[in-house]
Amino acid sequence: MPEVTKVQPAAFLRTTLPLGIDMAQEYDSGRYHSIWLPDHMVSFWPDSIWTPEFTDLAKASPSPHRHLDGLAVAAATAVLTRNTPLATTVVDTVRRHPSLLAQTALTISHLSKGRFILGLGSGELENTVPYGFDFDKPVGRLEEAIKVIKLLWHTDGPVDFEGQFFHLHHARMDTEFYEGKAPPIWLGAAGPRMLSITGREADGWWPAGSWTPEDYAAKLKVILDAGDAAGRDMSHFTPAITQICLIGEPDEIDEMLRAPMVKSIILMMTAKDLAQFGYEHPMGPDWRGIMDFDPVRLSREKMLKFCDEMNPQAIRDVLPVGTPKEVALKIKGFADAGMRVYKLMEYGAMGGMKFSATSAAKVRETEDEIARLVEA
Repeated sequence: MPEVTKVQPAAFLRTTLPLGIDMAQEYDSGRYHSIWLPDHMVSFWPDSIWTPEFTDLAKASPSPHRHLDGLAVAAATAVLTRNTPLATTVVDTVRRHPSLLAQTALTISHLSKGRFILGLGSGELENTVPYGFDFDKPVGRLEEAIKVIKLLWHTDGPVDFEGQFFHLHHARMDTEFYEGKAPPIWLGAAGPRMLSITGREADGWWPAGSWTPEDYAAKLKVILDAGDAAGRDMSHFTPAITQICLIGEPDEIDEMLRAPMVKSIILMMTAKDLAQFGYEHPMGPDWRGIMDFDPVRLSREKMLKFCDEMNPQAIRDVLPVGTPKEVALKIKGFADAGMRVYKLMEYGAMGGMKFSATSAAKVRETEDEIARLVEA
């Protein structure tokens, strides 16, 4: 197992409007392992139910898709902080050419004095296809993009490369690393091929769908075995997780689970994943979660049908749900399985403004409880 033994929370810096960058200094306090910044064109929340009819959050924001460029916000955060590493969670390799990713990562590494982590993923339908990007063979594209990035970083002089997706002819990148160290690369991965790429190429991992500690441990083993087989030193590899959860007292949880936006969490799950918990997915047996998800195209009628058919008990069975102590105990299970850095995405806040107002405090209380459990 990795030698990284301390379990720490990460901070999440929104890259949507209203921008929360004024929180950067608080996140730089030493409490957090790293500050994670998403990179999206659109959010997961269906337009058709982001209306006052279904949620009072629509009164506070006219759209759930008011996204800014995650890498630009990361650069700004780099100069507003001094201590805590910054990580993109995650940038896809469909919308950005690897030469640009290589240069941007070096730029933010210098701005942050070596604190930048380049978090990459293979991409999602919602952020690519509507904008005319080719979403064919995203995993192969990711693997090749990493090769190009590392080739540009580690080659002196002009670079030639002929791949399936990318082509370089006498390309050069002479910008040196900050203090001689390349930015770490972390990957969002779930399938066997992506896990193997993570072990061979990456320095950290976010599971893109790992719902139990047992599954997390099994996937982490695939990564570590792949790294060992490639002759890599995996002792500094960082297993992380972004964990969706609902935190509250029983009556609060009951109310959250009646909210359409909270029910929509299940849209992110594949039918295969949900079947492992004994549930049929309302979107059908072939639903691939975020790989199939285009929130702009889900009609009001389809979402009403989804909300009517979705069994809220599925959320209780799949995700950590309950009081801070109850959620903390479930997170400790992932720590016991090898997880070392986590961010609690408290989606009870999507139940409405009264829940969003108390969400951050609940997360901090849960983080403190997790610290007590893992240090005991």
